[in-house]
Amino acid sequence: MISRRNLVRQLTLAGLSLPVMPSLLPSGAAPSIAPRRKVSQLRITILSTMLADAGIGEWGFAALVEVDGRRILFDTGAHDDVVARNARELKVALDTVPDVVLSHNHGDHTIGLVPLRTALAVKRADALGNAHVAEGIFAPRLRSGSNDDLNAMNRFRPLYEATGGRFAVHAKPTELYPAVWLTGPVPRRHNERNWGSPNPQSRPALVKVGSQMLEDTVPEDMSMVFDTERGLVVLTGCGHAGVVNIIDHARDSVRPVPVHALIGGIHLFSASEETLVWTEQRLKAAGVRQLIGAHCTGVEVVYRFRKTLGLDRSTCVVGAVGQVFDLAKGIEVGAIAR
Repeated sequence: MISRRNLVRQLTLAGLSLPVMPSLLPSGAAPSIAPRRKVSQLRITILSTMLADAGIGEWGFAALVEVDGRRILFDTGAHDDVVARNARELKVALDTVPDVVLSHNHGDHTIGLVPLRTALAVKRADALGNAHVAEGIFAPRLRSGSNDDLNAMNRFRPLYEATGGRFAVHAKPTELYPAVWLTGPVPRRHNERNWGSPNPQSRPALVKVGSQMLEDTVPEDMSMVFDTERGLVVLTGCGHAGVVNIIDHARDSVRPVPVHALIGGIHLFSASEETLVWTEQRLKAAGVRQLIGAHCTGVEVVYRFRKTLGLDRSTCVVGAVGQVFDLAKGIEVGAIAR
């Protein structure tokens, strides 16, 4: 029979603890609380963005997340076949990925969903069978003066569900797996207008909320957050909620620690000088030490942040297909993205 001492030692090595019996505590002593588990292994591989160290570039985003033995696809790219082709090029298997997270409704992040699910389900019935989205992703979208619903997710939903796929809608921060979080819809604490077309002549997009038609601020924009011993790792699709809003929400919801790495699109390619100055100050205050600026971030913005955040060619790079962030090794940079 294993002794209590050895049992405590084994549980401690596993990051767990025995419940403390109040009767065994010294008078006035508070019960000890086991520390929350942290992500120990994390690898994020970019499968869709404009620049490509391998495979094909496109205006879209997708990344494979491998975290503590689990595999999750974050967004699905802008074309039917680009993520699948890039995965083959990189020798990345997607048929063993049960979960897909969609950051928001826009087609450059969702068009690959149904083709990928349909093709992969032939190999494994559960491949991409669980789609995680934030509340509001299915709300009708219209252009001013039109009654046509432009939200592609309302076309994709019945097709995806016909394959046996299931949507899980998240209205608040959710711990999907231990130390692996979905932000849910992000409160807009700061007035970051990281959405819409940079063309001032374009008609504004509207979203139906209840019986009202309001400006479409992409309210369902959702990111992933990984809680590690080195700090938080934040993965975004477009960051339409505003990258500072996302980071503040992550630190409030998960843990108030520095951001070890920021990865993905943060929609600053057309931002004003004033916005960029404010954003870089806030990112510096958040302690961002590694940055992969992909998709809609903007190439010039990445180089600017490299300088203002005190980073270098190994810790702040333009996102590219085939690029990897590894929690233990850092950013694995290809030749073209440095």
